[in-house]
Amino acid sequence: MSPLGPDDLVYNTTNMLGGGVRELVAAAVAGDYRGVTIWPQDVERARAAGMSISDVKSLLDDHGLVVTDVDCLLSWTEQALPKPGEAMVEIVGADAFFEIAEALDASAINVTQGFGGELDLDRAAEDLAKVARRAAEHGRNVNFEFLPWSGVPDVTTCLDLLERTGCPNTTIMFDAWHWFRGARDLEALRKIPGARIGSTQWNDAPSQPSDNLPAEAMQSRLLPGDGDIPLVDLVRALDEIGSRAPIGVEVIRSDHDAMPPEEVGRRTADAMRAVLREARGDGA
Repeated sequence: MSPLGPDDLVYNTTNMLGGGVRELVAAAVAGDYRGVTIWPQDVERARAAGMSISDVKSLLDDHGLVVTDVDCLLSWTEQALPKPGEAMVEIVGADAFFEIAEALDASAINVTQGFGGELDLDRAAEDLAKVARRAAEHGRNVNFEFLPWSGVPDVTTCLDLLERTGCPNTTIMFDAWHWFRGARDLEALRKIPGARIGSTQWNDAPSQPSDNLPAEAMQSRLLPGDGDIPLVDLVRALDEIGSRAPIGVEVIRSDHDAMPPEEVGRRTADAMRAVLREARGDGA
């Protein structure tokens, strides 16, 4: 489990898709984040710039940052591999995720079905269980991120998949954008055991979706509070069910790459803290 809790902010590396490890750390420090997520591509860019994985770990440690999730494993099941030309990101194998998680002492590996709209849940559970058992050997979780266009489109289906694995270290990655562009079922969320929420990702969106949800998800998310997602209600719902997951902030916007990382870090953190203050009234 993550050493962080529901009062701690986690800076998602996807806030700046074109950045690197140094930009990631600069943004997180500027926003007074406690943790970060990381992609294998971030580590590869660091290596290309002459940094070893040990150097990356030292940089994070020097700034008091922990890694919550290595994001996101797409190759966990052959049922959902991309067709030629379909992938918007590089498909990285599981070995790289586990190597990074071990070297950076990450709390979890994030898994999702990035391609295809159907999934045999029994077969998927067998495949996911293999990843989860490997993670459990090192005391790590596997967080599954539901996507509205996938075979795991909502929290209810996600919990069903996790329970079919029989692995207690499988938890839900709750992303407010995916919830809003999918079922938008607040009562379903309130029925999820709080301990099964392993990580969160917060952002905002307008009521009207675009014609291309995957493209919107990777280019046009809004700062928390700038859209129509009932973020205050969602924060309160997670608090009510006893979720101890940290507050990940993932505002994927194409214009962030043109900004100084410090500005992105401050803007994203300030926006999320304003939502938390409204939801909790505790000076968050």
